[in-house]
Amino acid sequence: MEMVTTQTAAALLLALLLDGWIGEPRRWHPLVGFGRLADWLESRLNPQEGTPGRLAARGAGCAAWGVLVLLPAGLLAWGLPQDGSFWLVEAVLLYLTVGGRSLIEHGEAVRAALARQDRELARVRVGYLVSRETAALEPAQVAGATIESLLENGCDALFGAMFWFLVAGAPGALAYRLANTLDAMWGYKTPRLLHFGWAAARADDLLNLVPARLTALSYTLAGRTATAWRCWNRQGGGWKSPNAGVVMASGAGALGLRLGGPARYHGIDTMRPQLGEGDPPDGEDIARAIGLLRRALLLWGLAVMTAWGIGHA
Repeated sequence: MEMVTTQTAAALLLALLLDGWIGEPRRWHPLVGFGRLADWLESRLNPQEGTPGRLAARGAGCAAWGVLVLLPAGLLAWGLPQDGSFWLVEAVLLYLTVGGRSLIEHGEAVRAALARQDRELARVRVGYLVSRETAALEPAQVAGATIESLLENGCDALFGAMFWFLVAGAPGALAYRLANTLDAMWGYKTPRLLHFGWAAARADDLLNLVPARLTALSYTLAGRTATAWRCWNRQGGGWKSPNAGVVMASGAGALGLRLGGPARYHGIDTMRPQLGEGDPPDGEDIARAIGLLRRALLLWGLAVMTAWGIGHA
């Protein structure tokens, strides 16, 4: 049995080339439409009048998650062509689920604003990447927030989708990306979403268990390996997310930077554990984080090609 088929390897390579060459569609991106549909469905199934009980809200959230994630993935699995065009269709679908170039472009935009000492623009641009409040961030905090987002979203927007594509093809990558998007929209412990978003948050945790640790391993091998390994093991479990912690701790250690610390979410100040070791980040460290992402992607490519070669030896 082949570890990675020729069609799978070709589709993965083509999808990454398309992402690197074209980037995300500038108009009519499917995930934008999906987000609007998710907002509409949440507003219908999660009414706040009468304060529905925990079980009712969780049940509604589970139903909404199934409709928005399992139904599209199932229909895709049923409708994919089985002829010679199969791998091309899968390549295009995977291209639409990954966002490596877009992630890097957002990071570069923040770095450029910090280099020009344009604090206001830097705060606006980092706001495209993070959910925390950015209006009062100092330059070092802007750089730190950007690097944290680059590291975490390296898993969410790139390596996680690649992993599930290798496991379950385009339907797997689609289900992962839709579930990840719902977690980003509904996975907050606000009064409105605490129970309705429970299923989205738990499903994302489950789907990311393996990809997050493979991403952490990639950062460890692509950077300061000993420091990254130490930070991963000592700090990863102390983060609020069981997956984001290992990814960002290993990435911070790989870069020799200190991340974490205070942040403000939804009007509430939060003190987060320290991640990594070394100095606080500055704007130029954003470029180093992007370089780490690219080296990690190269490692994934080498691993896939090695698996393909073993299967054809």
